[in-house]
Amino acid sequence: MTSSTADPQAARAHARAMAGMVAEAMPILPPVAADASGDLVWEETIAPAGYASRRVARGTRLRLVDLGGDACASMLVFNAETPTERLNVADTLKVQWNGYLGAGRLLLSDMGRVMMSILEDGAGTHDAFCGASNQASNARRYGDGSNYGAQPNARDRFMLGVAKHGLGRKDVHPCINWFKGVRIAGNGDTEPEIGPFEPGRTLVLRAEMELIVVIANCPHVLDPRADYLTTPLRATAWRGEPAGEDDLIRTATPEGLRAFLNTEDLYRR
Repeated sequence: MTSSTADPQAARAHARAMAGMVAEAMPILPPVAADASGDLVWEETIAPAGYASRRVARGTRLRLVDLGGDACASMLVFNAETPTERLNVADTLKVQWNGYLGAGRLLLSDMGRVMMSILEDGAGTHDAFCGASNQASNARRYGDGSNYGAQPNARDRFMLGVAKHGLGRKDVHPCINWFKGVRIAGNGDTEPEIGPFEPGRTLVLRAEMELIVVIANCPHVLDPRADYLTTPLRATAWRGEPAGEDDLIRTATPEGLRAFLNTEDLYRR
């Protein structure tokens, strides 16, 4: 049976009939959020197995909310003006002498600059060790890991996100996983903290540089469950100012202050 959309006029009528429809997971244009104030620049619900990418200005606040308690927000970050500079997870940990991220911590680039700072953390379970799931890991766990299959992986979702900014496979670097944690036991064992957790846990980040942010919402690579489980993730961003000279996060440690000075020097030129 031939679909009515095979005819161009019927296809147009069908498409126009969709105007004004709202899906559970989609960008909201213009961005509005009843529980956020300020000049909003991004409001989107990222579906389970979905992804999003966005350029955000320096000073922007980015709030992530684990709506159902089972989201895994894998994140890549790039310098929007020179994308060869990007998040360096190893330096983020070793420069701060800490393997665990939370409020007051920084995300550092491979040029020793602060890319983002963590203003609020209502989750406490994050992972800077394991990176993103990939096609092979998902195929082992779920039987399929292809990008357009039933159980897509975070790395291939990243590929779609970076492509929107002219980047490719070589630019998909090690990521941070928000809302799913990993702890390192005294004997060196890796202990995942997968949940599910209470819905509504929130994280607020501040962009200290002009950034490209890419997020994939796929199950953590160490999720032991046989089913492919993840819940929607909400992203809300609004304009603001980067850290000032007296900002407590900026001045908390000598290492952090040096990283902030490196960032500020970039924008002095």
